[in-house]
Amino acid sequence: MSKKVLIVTGDAVEVLEVYYPLYRLIEEGYEAIVASPQQKVLHTVCHDFIEGWDTYTEKPAHLLKSDIAFADVNPSDYAALIIPGGRAPEYIRNDKDLVAIIEHFIEQDKPIGSICHGAQVFVALKDKSYFQGKTVSAYNACKAEVESLGAVYADGTLQVDGKLVSGHAWPDLPGFMREFLKLLR
Repeated sequence: MSKKVLIVTGDAVEVLEVYYPLYRLIEEGYEAIVASPQQKVLHTVCHDFIEGWDTYTEKPAHLLKSDIAFADVNPSDYAALIIPGGRAPEYIRNDKDLVAIIEHFIEQDKPIGSICHGAQVFVALKDKSYFQGKTVSAYNACKAEVESLGAVYADGTLQVDGKLVSGHAWPDLPGFMREFLKLLR
């Protein structure tokens, strides 16, 4: 089995939701490859919760080098897929090459990890039958997208359903990565 894990993202990815999985995978001996619409240096953002606000705040964060463009990814080379959140999912989901990548991981029953807004990319899939009856966690603003897939929006912040690991937001990363790595091993 491949020791490579694909992380798909783009500009405005939440900094913790991309760097935490990236470094945990490397720490475990996996080769973590960051893919984006074009190979470039990506701009990450920091989302935070402030008392009194009805939503999160966003500030620029660290830069992140993308290793490969979606069009150049051969999904057969990878054992698993991670989809971080932030604002990146809302626009990368429109990339036809990303849709083909995600379809491969679903069809081959490989582990998929989606955290926070990551679930938004699944809406672009033509065949949503994979999600029928599954329970999926995502940031609460994504509840409508999760339900539009035919999935049940999780009551808790961390969910494992078959080969799909999903989490609510960056505070759930320790459990998210623990469960994802169990599936990967």
